[in-house]
Amino acid sequence: MHKAAGVHSGASFVASLDDEREVWYDGQRVDVRTHPAFAGVLGELGRLYDLQHSDAHHKEMTWTSPQTGHPLSLSYLAPATPAEFAAKTRNSHLWMEHSHGQLPRIPDFVANVVVGLYDYRHELGKVDPQFARNAENYYLYCREHDIALTHAIGDPQIDRSASLAEHPDNALRIVERRADGVVVRGAKQLATLAPYCHEVMVYLSPAFFMRSAPEYVIWFALPIATPNLRLMCRESQTEHRNSFRHDLSSRYDEQDAMLFFDDVFIPNHRIFLLGDCQTAAAGFARISAWALYVGQIRFYHRLRTFLGVAGLAAKAIGVKDFREIGDQLGELTSYVELVRLAIVGLQNELRPTSGGHLAPGVTLALDAFAAQVSARVAQIVRVVCGSGLVMQPSEADLANPVLRPLLERYMGGKDVDVVFKSRLFRLATELVSDRYGMRQELYEMWNRGDIVRNRIALFESYPARAAIEANIVALLDGASAALHAANSGPEST
Repeated sequence: MHKAAGVHSGASFVASLDDEREVWYDGQRVDVRTHPAFAGVLGELGRLYDLQHSDAHHKEMTWTSPQTGHPLSLSYLAPATPAEFAAKTRNSHLWMEHSHGQLPRIPDFVANVVVGLYDYRHELGKVDPQFARNAENYYLYCREHDIALTHAIGDPQIDRSASLAEHPDNALRIVERRADGVVVRGAKQLATLAPYCHEVMVYLSPAFFMRSAPEYVIWFALPIATPNLRLMCRESQTEHRNSFRHDLSSRYDEQDAMLFFDDVFIPNHRIFLLGDCQTAAAGFARISAWALYVGQIRFYHRLRTFLGVAGLAAKAIGVKDFREIGDQLGELTSYVELVRLAIVGLQNELRPTSGGHLAPGVTLALDAFAAQVSARVAQIVRVVCGSGLVMQPSEADLANPVLRPLLERYMGGKDVDVVFKSRLFRLATELVSDRYGMRQELYEMWNRGDIVRNRIALFESYPARAAIEANIVALLDGASAALHAANSGPEST
């Protein structure tokens, strides 16, 4: 357990990862603090944590613990007033702005899931009073120690056509119940940022709640360095990359991991819910309210990055004033502005929760919109940049005295030299064409859940729908009455 010291600095965060975590990369067990595949993101996380101590942002990113007097991250503030919510929003904008929207599972995100868990504690307490106490204690622990969390809610892709009875490994399950806790077996996938986190929070996806399988319903949190919890990371896009060729992936490839729970013991005090499908299904959205809002702030800053790259690229090759390119840039700008306005709207539709806090408006429409337009945004950058995404000189090419005059003449741009243009178009390539960009695009498609399910849920839960439909019925009734009167008048005889 970490000593309570308030917000991390970059150095204290890196030092806090010195534990017995079992992280596997490319067939080898590794130390994330020293392995080159993890260096880029580790450095960026350290830089972001240092913002909390900087003169420029300390007051905008922290608040004072009522228990210890230590500065705490505003990511962990459970807002009870509009001013507190506004302070949280500003903090999230700083995290996302300083990472250019490139870290979807930045520590600010799952911290807000823990805020949601704390807010939902009274409902958990109706199932078992101990669950409420556990949720509150865990929130306080994370808050006071600036805990970095991942969450693991995706199930392995083994045979999703099979039932749980036919293939019990399709979902994490309890295999032993003890007086002091439970033992779980199974796997969870795509735990983003997991190698760099202190803890993992697990709350199963709604798909299994709908199947009324209470034996699979378990919410809990554990240290990453828990015995028999193994993390297998995907191939890194950071290792052997430099900032000239790979400005984004060398710094922001945040890693995804499969988590293998090989008969892992969960003590009672770390369990937040067991066996109650209804409470789990109702709580899945409740505990994500603040995190989903933060996710939209991150998407906004990601769109701004696309807009900045596309605009600079259009200028660099002299096409900004071409009508068809201006149309594409205007479309991209409209997405940026629509998301900004939606975030403002969410902030101005604060709603009180049963837990005594203020939650933002529902994000379902924005969730669907982001998944819908992210591929289109990438396509706009491809159109603007054209063949420049394919052919740019390397750092060695630029350093070659024979090639350099040719590169300046034939591969420079409008009012920019060949070095700037090469780096800019390489940045664009990472955003929309290479393996890093494709991973990010897949993430945008799926990280908010199934877009079809979200659209259906949006329609079914839309509060104005009944009034709108009633207006249409009244319009039809009025038209029918008018038609009947016309047909019953003197002229009809």
